[in-house]
Amino acid sequence: MASVSEEAVREALAGVTDPGGAGGLPVLAAVSGVVIKDGNIGFALEVDPARGPQLEGLRKAAEAAVLAIDGVTSATAVLTAHRQGAGQTRAPAPAAQGHRHAHGGQGAGPSKVNVDGIRSIVAVASGKGGVGKSTVATNLALALSAQGLRIGLLDADVYGPSLPRMMAITGKPQSKDGKTLIPLVNHGIKCMSIGFMVAEDTPTIWRGPMVMSALEQMLRDVEWGELDMLVVDMPPGTGDAQLTMAQRVPLTGSVIVSTPQDIALLDARKGLNMFRRVDVPVLGIVENMSYFLCPHCGERSEIFGHGGARQEAERLGVPFLGEIPLHLSIRVAGDSGTPIVAAEPDSPHSLAFSAVADAVWRDVAKRLGDTRRQPPKISFD
Repeated sequence: MASVSEEAVREALAGVTDPGGAGGLPVLAAVSGVVIKDGNIGFALEVDPARGPQLEGLRKAAEAAVLAIDGVTSATAVLTAHRQGAGQTRAPAPAAQGHRHAHGGQGAGPSKVNVDGIRSIVAVASGKGGVGKSTVATNLALALSAQGLRIGLLDADVYGPSLPRMMAITGKPQSKDGKTLIPLVNHGIKCMSIGFMVAEDTPTIWRGPMVMSALEQMLRDVEWGELDMLVVDMPPGTGDAQLTMAQRVPLTGSVIVSTPQDIALLDARKGLNMFRRVDVPVLGIVENMSYFLCPHCGERSEIFGHGGARQEAERLGVPFLGEIPLHLSIRVAGDSGTPIVAAEPDSPHSLAFSAVADAVWRDVAKRLGDTRRQPPKISFD
């Protein structure tokens, strides 16, 4: 198979016209960020922000034109718009109601994405992959919802979205006005993920600016409605995308997920320090895969060690939010699309997630100055 060149991609795009009659692509958009990898093509279309919502047909036509190139197996385009000033097209919004409590006194920085109606945003993050961050984020969202809170879940892991499978959601988001997307819902949670818009086996090969544009659109151009909290499943690591997300999204706080091993704790420390650098409060650390409880004999085995995250939390001066066991039921429930908190709400594993959710919301409610909706305390006999 002959390799596809960037010149061939741009040549194909030069002949694209907007199905809505707005004109040719060369007039309406600038092509940037072309990425070519094994026949998978990704690129951005930089358009006038005022016309962006009307150019979805142009984006689809551009993808079709590139997909028609010999040797191309997938084509993914994203609309992006550069704003020259804070108030040019959409002024930086005030933080979500009560957010000033989380960032009082913070100096001027990058403008934040508009999040009207969302009272708080909490990022679930890790310094590395493979620690069960998405499992924690999903079950945390369900546990918060079970306490009577209005919860949304944003899958910000563009390169490896797992929310569609973990929440058993298929299909693409719809739009009433062609400008904003309606989030998909399951288990009472409003959800948004890039995985809803691309096939599960299609790789996302975007560069940083394309990733950030997509993330901002999933946050800003979605009808989230009134939410008490939006839980954000962050990408693993501490690279440019994660740092920019922390700077551009008005986060109320962050939850760090780690396993007990020293190497995982080292990476968790990096993630924690990243949030501190951009003045995002760290609500605490969760130790995932903390221990294994044998389903047959009940014996507890600490496969990866134990207590490392608690000790690290004490050393760093942040709350320790709890221990989540390593158990087959948690994995099976997540893979089946009914996370353990929904599948077995009274199991010890679900109660562990509920305890973490209780601690997180108490901290967030305090920062919001909200004393009306404190969830009940969870006690263990």
